[in-house]
Amino acid sequence: MRTTLTIDDDLAGLLKRRARELGLPFKDVVNRTLRAGLGEEAKPRLRSAPKTISHAFGFRPGIDLDKLNQLADELEAEAYAASLRAPPRVQGKRYDTARRQRPRSRS
Repeated sequence: MRTTLTIDDDLAGLLKRRARELGLPFKDVVNRTLRAGLGEEAKPRLRSAPKTISHAFGFRPGIDLDKLNQLADELEAEAYAASLRAPPRVQGKRYDTARRQRPRSRS
């Protein structure tokens, strides 16, 4: 947790000196000193491992779950290729690629 703490100048000097002596960051020395001062209450707690709950997703046997992304990529590529083959539509009508639009004059 990040917090702002005001430390008396004499204590800050002692902590900085201790940090230099031990070759540790100032933050670590402050934390160690607070733990030592608080005694048993400040000992780091051992956390238990998180529980993993399994869930059946209902996929049929024979479906390779590792290849689902591959299937999605193939379907996307097929849809893109099909869109390249079909001529573009403009306002519900087929776009005539042979007919060129001339730029309008600005007069």
